[in-house]
Amino acid sequence: MANWEERQQQASETFTRFIPEAEPARVLASMERNMGALGTFAFTAVGEMWSRPILSRRDRSLMIIAVLAAQSRDEELVLHTGIGLRHGLSRTEIEEINLHVAAYVGFPAAMAASRRMDQAFCDAEGVEKISGRSGAEHLDDDERLERAAEVRSTLTAGTASADPKQDLADLHSFLGDVGDWAMLWALGEIWARPELSRRDRSLIVIAILAALGQEEELAFHVPAGLNHGLTRDEIEEIMTHLCLYAGFPRAVEGMRAARRAFYT
Repeated sequence: MANWEERQQQASETFTRFIPEAEPARVLASMERNMGALGTFAFTAVGEMWSRPILSRRDRSLMIIAVLAAQSRDEELVLHTGIGLRHGLSRTEIEEINLHVAAYVGFPAAMAASRRMDQAFCDAEGVEKISGRSGAEHLDDDERLERAAEVRSTLTAGTASADPKQDLADLHSFLGDVGDWAMLWALGEIWARPELSRRDRSLIVIAILAALGQEEELAFHVPAGLNHGLTRDEIEEIMTHLCLYAGFPRAVEGMRAARRAFYT
């Protein structure tokens, strides 16, 4: 068990990365002066959580940027986009997170998040406008289906139909046109992109689903995360971190859903 000085030191190390230009002791004093007890806990609890070794700081930035975008937490998203860059994420990787926000939360949330992310990118790069972006590949349906089938094979550890057209037909039978869109767009385009690993994508999606209380979807995506290289400890750590960013009720339900999925 850590004493106060040890907890404060952990938090100070975290906030040195969060706000490099500020002395951590002054950050704590300012937060307490402006927010009282909330400021104390925002410094110490957040600092402790980000210091836990089960997930890297890069992993934690991946999931927290995704969760803040899903929740439309504008000011915090600007802050954590900058923190993500300092934790080793590239601008391309952060923009890739937002594609999963579009798929799992909706385009309005992703479009709003894109504007907030751009604020942080411009600040980091010292420019007024981000330029030089390129669009996604322009794929026909046969290409999308081929890529989707490969993604499905990793998500399901090979239990999906080996015939892509049959797999699409099975999803359509189960989910109608939603199944078609899930297969061809979410899987065939977003999940198949090389800009993030499948492990990273599973981490992002599990965090979003847990933050939104989507327990039935977690029943599928938690085993998929294991198939993509996440460990049980890492998935449980996602839920632990969400105590602070989505609240204890969501974290509790996410932990219950994850543990059910481990043993189903």
